[in-house]
Formats: sequence, C-alpha cells, structure tokens
Amino acid sequence: MGAGYTQLKVWQLSMDLAERIYRLTQVFPKYEVYGLSSQMQRAAVSIPSNIAEGYARDSTQEYLRFVSIALGSLAELET
Repeated sequence: MGAGYTQLKVWQLSMDLAERIYRLTQVFPKYEVYGLSSQMQRAAVSIPSNIAEGYARDSTQEYLRFVSIALGSLAELET
C-alpha cells in the first residue's frame, strides 16, 4: 500500500488543520476535555482519515462517498 493520498493537497491541508485543532484545544478549560475538545478533535481527525480511506477504495464512487463524509466532518468542526 503506497502513500498516494499523502500527495493530495486536500489531505495535507486537513492534516495541518487537525494538528492546529489539537494545539488549540490544549488551552481549553479542563472541563471541556470530554466535551467540546473531544468533539472538535474527533471531527478534525475524521477529515484526513476519510480522505485517506476513500483514496484506498477500489472505485471513484467509493472515494467520493468518503470525501462527502469528510466534508460532513468539516461542517461539524466549523459549527
């Protein structure tokens, strides 16, 4: 299994976003560790994860389905 998806600009940017979210949530109050912090981190990690998983699938249709899931996670994070 190659790392072809790592060459995708969208994957690279989403990894940067996930790292930024983790740094940002480190300064949140401790009572948010299992609330907002956790939700933001999970949504942020979901974006590059779904792009990578979709890329590894056997069809364009499957890839697009996972990109759609990644977009949903992005909307959740934005909210």
